[in-house]
Amino acid sequence: MGAVGVFDGDNARDVVSAMHADVANADDAEEEALHVQDDIESMLAVLPSDVRDAVATHAHRDHLLEIVLDLGRAPEARFLGDLGSQFLRDSPVEERELLAAAEAVGEFGGDNRAGIEGTLHRISCIRNRRGRIVGMTCRVGRAVTGHVDMIRDILPSGESVLFLGRPGVGKTTVIREMARVLSDELHKRVVIIDTSNEIGGDGDVPHPAIGGARRMQVPDPSLQHRVMIEAVENHMPEIIIVDEIGTEAEALACRTIAERGVQLIGTAHGQLLENLIKNPTLTDLVGGIQTVTLGDDEARARGCQKSIMERQGPPTFPILIEMHERNMWVAHNVAESVDDVLSGHRPVVQLRTRDSKNEVSIHRTVYDMDVSVGASNISHTLGAMGGIISPTTTIRNSTDDSVDDPYAWAANIGRVPDKDLNMMENDFQKKKRGKKTRVNASRTR
Repeated sequence: MGAVGVFDGDNARDVVSAMHADVANADDAEEEALHVQDDIESMLAVLPSDVRDAVATHAHRDHLLEIVLDLGRAPEARFLGDLGSQFLRDSPVEERELLAAAEAVGEFGGDNRAGIEGTLHRISCIRNRRGRIVGMTCRVGRAVTGHVDMIRDILPSGESVLFLGRPGVGKTTVIREMARVLSDELHKRVVIIDTSNEIGGDGDVPHPAIGGARRMQVPDPSLQHRVMIEAVENHMPEIIIVDEIGTEAEALACRTIAERGVQLIGTAHGQLLENLIKNPTLTDLVGGIQTVTLGDDEARARGCQKSIMERQGPPTFPILIEMHERNMWVAHNVAESVDDVLSGHRPVVQLRTRDSKNEVSIHRTVYDMDVSVGASNISHTLGAMGGIISPTTTIRNSTDDSVDDPYAWAANIGRVPDKDLNMMENDFQKKKRGKKTRVNASRTR
């Protein structure tokens, strides 16, 4: 594998600050190529025999994302990337086939998810009002060795990292591989909070893909935040890995864990930094947002209203990775990006890509719409964004906000009605009208 950019600095703060500095150093050591292990035969055993045969001989089997079985509809195979989906037979799925598949899987948990012991596959069911299973989604779980090289330079920093991305982009796969590397190669004490057994696989013995990391299972999804705190209090981890942070209690648990000096690796609901800034439940993960009232002199000096929006405190996760595609990630220094957004600037980020030769490239660039929609042509994306920019360059919103800037909404985020300003304006208008009335009265006399 080719050169991978690294962060400069002697401590954790330097590592985070370096996300907006030039990537000056490179690791020239050859890294192992991507290796994928999916053990798909175990999942195929759950499917009806004709569906199983169709998948086993399919030309794009290696790109299979999930199998969908819905009552009264033809079984469907969905694939990664642009391959789309394909029906596996003409006849619809029958109730007996769903019951047979559910029996082969075993008991479903409170989140209607189950697994296949010894594998990373996830089986989710859809129930009707009476609790009867009317649909199943069989998601293929893959252990990918080498994918973590996209952020290998970040791992030794000790900083907490949060991943965002749409379902199926590979968030769980990445944090699973990170668990192995952190525990086996960097010799850290790693504990995984495995709510749906999706990171460490189903069964009491964790899947080998997580290496020497320990795994704590969660009896019910609503108890995830409690298990997170229990892990810190009982098992002395250096790193905690948690998937799908989605509630206020879980965000608060993350804050508590970070304040105790434990590194966090997690994923959250959303695709962009914007989603967390706007989400009142998860905004604390990026530092929180508060309304600040400035003094008259300060407001005039800044050229803004007296009421503005600012970041409330340090982010729980100093580094945020937006996974737009499996081979195209955007890395944020969270504190700087949030401050830029709230002040009407566009963040300067790292664009991390992997080419067909498994060579990882890191470029500093301005965040714009070409990144947010996940452009398929990387060279076109870099050209559209202006390529690498100078670290002293200040970028402001100067384009068509509705088309080019995913953070256009931030330009008005602090422009709330200013009570004092409105009162002054009303008083001025009243005095102006009173003066005009007196002048007219004197002319009449």
